[in-house]
Amino acid sequence: MRRSDLFLPASREPRASAADAAASLERAGLIRQAGSGLHAFAPAGERVKRKLIRRLRTAMAAVGGQAVSLPALQDARRWRESGRWRDFEDEMFTLENRDGRAMCLAPSHEEAVVDLLSGAVRSYDDLPLLVYQVGEKYRDDHARNGLVRCKAFTMKDAYSVHADAESLALTYREVRAAYARAFADLGVEFAVVGADDGVMGGSTSEEFVAPVADGSDRLRYCTADGCRFGVTDERADFEDFAAGGDCPDCGGDLAESDGIEIAHVFQLDTRYSEPTGFTVDAADGTEFHPDMGSYGVGVTRLLQVLVQQDLEGGATDDGLRWPVTDWSTVAPYRAGVVPVRYEGELRRAAEDLYDACEDVLLFDDRSQSVGERFAESDLLGLPAKVVLGDHYLETGEAELETRDGETTYLDPGEVPGALERYAAGT
Repeated sequence: MRRSDLFLPASREPRASAADAAASLERAGLIRQAGSGLHAFAPAGERVKRKLIRRLRTAMAAVGGQAVSLPALQDARRWRESGRWRDFEDEMFTLENRDGRAMCLAPSHEEAVVDLLSGAVRSYDDLPLLVYQVGEKYRDDHARNGLVRCKAFTMKDAYSVHADAESLALTYREVRAAYARAFADLGVEFAVVGADDGVMGGSTSEEFVAPVADGSDRLRYCTADGCRFGVTDERADFEDFAAGGDCPDCGGDLAESDGIEIAHVFQLDTRYSEPTGFTVDAADGTEFHPDMGSYGVGVTRLLQVLVQQDLEGGATDDGLRWPVTDWSTVAPYRAGVVPVRYEGELRRAAEDLYDACEDVLLFDDRSQSVGERFAESDLLGLPAKVVLGDHYLETGEAELETRDGETTYLDPGEVPGALERYAAGT
């Protein structure tokens, strides 16, 4: 993308505090607030969000998930059958259509997936089945903390259907492990904690909670590599796990911080199939209510958590810093190409490099000072800059500067491969 063509509503306001990651996202031109609890995503922000979604779709494909699309506008009938019309009403946007029928904007889609599958999934031979979607959810929540508590937000939600509890438990473990791999790949720190089933119901649920300095829950979690033990203050036994104590899973050290929930997984059992009359034929010709599971990831709050964990990690430079892992990075562009002067030989070299890897580069072809262009690259959190300046004119080598301050000198023909190795898959 040429910077001269990119709509990037960045701001020159001073850097936000670490507690206000949403303000940093807005300052970098990735999002803009459209009202209380409402945010619009500019092109660079949309690229980040789509990369998160791409990794989550890969996670679902790895465990046999099939993509569907469920309506956000729903009839009240199924919600009344499940009993959640009453339970969810305080946070649910409700309305009447022109025929006087009660409707809602879905805060979740358990009832809608029953509508999709009931009568279509007829036999135990059709099970197990795992479907998922990525779309908008709507909750009339008290808006706060930027993208964490919104009235409209993007979620990746999945639903499974099973002939028995053993099958449900197996898929639950598979999806739980797939989420853990995806979050590790994305570079987010998290713990997995036992949770209350709440208005969702069912027998078992766990939350993936990211440690942050300013969140909605208190979290105590293990700091050992690979251990994901955690407990929040929603648990009655929270005080049994003291910060500085030993992890009950691995013996590592426990730490304490605030936390933000980024995902929640549930074994719903027959919580939704029974009250809605969803049945499946058994091998002996009888009917049974299938067990179900529900598995959600808050995509937009995950995006903010990645920024918040970086800002709280002591970064001193002026801008975002997206994690770069062995998997990849969700930064809006893999690198920026910055010719010190957009003229003559430098211009030709920059154009050639852009042509070689156009989709992953932000080519700053404007006339601003080189300092301003460097600053904007950092503001966006681009993992690297490819600089073409006096060193190139003297030696024919481009300078590849990573966000961590390392510089490598390369022949321009080597730059695409170097960027591929540094931030593959973006």
